[in-house]
Formats: sequence, structure tokens, C-alpha cells
Amino acid sequence: METAGSRAAEPTFRTATAADVPELVALVESAYRGDDSRAGWTTEADLLDGQRTDPDGVLAVVTDANSRLLVVELDGALVACCQLEHRGDHAYFGMFAVRPAMQGAGLGKVIIAEAERFVRAEWDAREMHMTVIRQRDDLIAWYERRGYARTGKMSPFPYGDERFGIPQRDDLEFELLVKKLP
Repeated sequence: METAGSRAAEPTFRTATAADVPELVALVESAYRGDDSRAGWTTEADLLDGQRTDPDGVLAVVTDANSRLLVVELDGALVACCQLEHRGDHAYFGMFAVRPAMQGAGLGKVIIAEAERFVRAEWDAREMHMTVIRQRDDLIAWYERRGYARTGKMSPFPYGDERFGIPQRDDLEFELLVKKLP
């Protein structure tokens, strides 16, 4: 029999505030860049060096009237986040990060389901869009298992803009993935 003290904590969701920005930047960086990111499976460390985001970029999302940066907490600790942006009949999903040590335990599935529920309920979005570096086959496969479809529509990586990282190869580009929401 499971007791209240032995149950796994349920994640809670809230909208980020400006006070969260430093911790959110650290979370996103830890999930995608540098040696710390290698503890999880979402690392981009073999594709990109440098930063993934910065305080100004995160603050811009937090203060944009058409965006929400969802903070995910477990027992009061910030463990994940995702950006949602209202774009008319669809929403954009981005800046998805889960603490590397917590990746692979099912939390990501819970977060993406809540993000989809939110954009449908709050914005009546009919589709969720995202862009993923096309060379990230493992990550794209994970999204495909959640109902996202590859579109074959590519957009260029912003070479020369170090705000997005320092590419370690010259063939990076983003692919648009789309999911119709019920």
C-alpha cells in the first residue's frame, strides 16, 4: 500500500516571472550545452558550443503578451520549462528543457501533454508547431511518438549569431514538426 509520503510528487505548472529568469537560463543551458548536458539525452553539445539562450532572450518570452513560459516544479524546485507562443490558429512550442538528471523518467510526456491542453483551452489553438534541428533524429523520433509529424519544411540555422550557439558543423537546419490538436 502506498502512503502519502511514498508517492512521487506531482509536477505543478505556473507561468514564469521575471524573477525566474536566472534559474530558467541555467536550466536551459544545463539541458542542451556543455558537459552537464551529457547527463541527459537532449544534449546538443556535439552539434553546438556556446550558449543556448541568455537572460534577455528568456525575459523577452516572459514579458511577451503572446507567449507563456511554463515553469514546472516538483516539491517547489524548478525542474523544467517550455515556451508557448500564440500564433493565431496554432501555437509554437519551444525552449523545452528538463533537468538532465530527470530526463528519461516520463516527465517530458506530462509536460508536453499539459502544454497541448493549455494552448487548446486558453487560445483555441488547432495545431502545435515546433522546430527541431533536423540532425537530432532521437529527439524528432520522441516527438513523433507524441503525435508530431515531420513536414519536410526546413529553415536555416542562424549561422554567425552566437546568441544561438556556435555550430560545430556546417549543415545544421531546423525542421518544422506539427501536431493537430483534438
